[in-house]
Amino acid sequence: MEGDFIKINKWLLPLSWIYGIGVKLRNMLFETGVLKSRSFDIPVISVGNITVGGTGKTPHVEYLVNLLKDTFRVAVLSRGYKRKSKGFLKATAQTAVQEIGDEPYQMKRKFPKVTIAVDKDRCHGIDRLTEEDMSLDVVLLDDAFQHRYVKPGINILLVDYHRLIIYDTLMPAGRLREPLTGKNRADIVIVTKCPKELKPMEYRVITKAMNLYPYQSLFFTTLDYGDLRPLYRETKSHASLSQFTNHNVLLITGIGSPKQLEHDLSPLISNLTPLSFSDHHQFRKKDIELINETFDKMPAPKCIITTEKDATRLENTEGMSGDVKANMYVLPVRITFMQEQEDVFNNKIIGYVRKNSRNSILVKSKDDNESENSNHPGDWPRTISFRNN
Repeated sequence: MEGDFIKINKWLLPLSWIYGIGVKLRNMLFETGVLKSRSFDIPVISVGNITVGGTGKTPHVEYLVNLLKDTFRVAVLSRGYKRKSKGFLKATAQTAVQEIGDEPYQMKRKFPKVTIAVDKDRCHGIDRLTEEDMSLDVVLLDDAFQHRYVKPGINILLVDYHRLIIYDTLMPAGRLREPLTGKNRADIVIVTKCPKELKPMEYRVITKAMNLYPYQSLFFTTLDYGDLRPLYRETKSHASLSQFTNHNVLLITGIGSPKQLEHDLSPLISNLTPLSFSDHHQFRKKDIELINETFDKMPAPKCIITTEKDATRLENTEGMSGDVKANMYVLPVRITFMQEQEDVFNNKIIGYVRKNSRNSILVKSKDDNESENSNHPGDWPRTISFRNN
């Protein structure tokens, strides 16, 4: 467990120490109030990490959207990494992936009725969202744990099981963006991408090693996969992974940490060929040629599997061969809480939003004022009601 995917370059440790001085200085400026963190009169939930690479932020944000969207008016605010636009931009059904980035684009397609917006300046983005929609109940910040200009009501830190931060070190020798003490800002810590067969003793070892404060809650999640859907052929029906057990499968990924996906698929697919690119990779002509050539050389029966995030960047690329398009499938991923922790987590999130949403606060304030102005000493205490549009 300890050294699963962790590689520390000891020759770069002196540079890590220099980098650490700069990060500690920045954090100190926030902690002493020289740099200001803003609170907002609307529930704000931040999801992020302190490492370079994927920890499963998008599936966890999508989990929160699914949890809240039927009861509350939800907005997701992201930086929009590698997008070609600038400033604040709210996504519509016509917005291109290049304008908002692959992850916000993926979420907009999944949740067309949910407000999805991008802005590098998260404070400005929250201001715009709340000004344009006074009935908004909660803002979810995607990848904002280190954006300290916002002070969220709940700060969720994601930690990859295969690269636990307690065994890592600062960049460039390791992959930590800030010292381990940064985890102390989290209200909730989630160890992600856990093996489904995780033993009780491992839970206890990780819990002790994380050394969290009493005010912090620790959860564990694992990845689950849905039915495959064809990327290019809408007439084709969805298919389960079991249908491709005896296929030669080309797995195309451009995500931060593809190892867990490869690990999960290997027992299900007899012959899996990974073709990995960098996170948020923009597929170019030479990449498409490589995909075409690699797939062409593979013996039948064969197919291609890619992630939802990669599909947003692959679907409109030019030069894909007809054979590739006919056999490329998208694998949906979702998170599941382990140790029967789902209800505890859900109640924490829903309770926070319900208690702090602007509609609830307004109703409580109105009821309190009416109670103070009442001239009927025999009146029963008023019940506070929560109204969510």
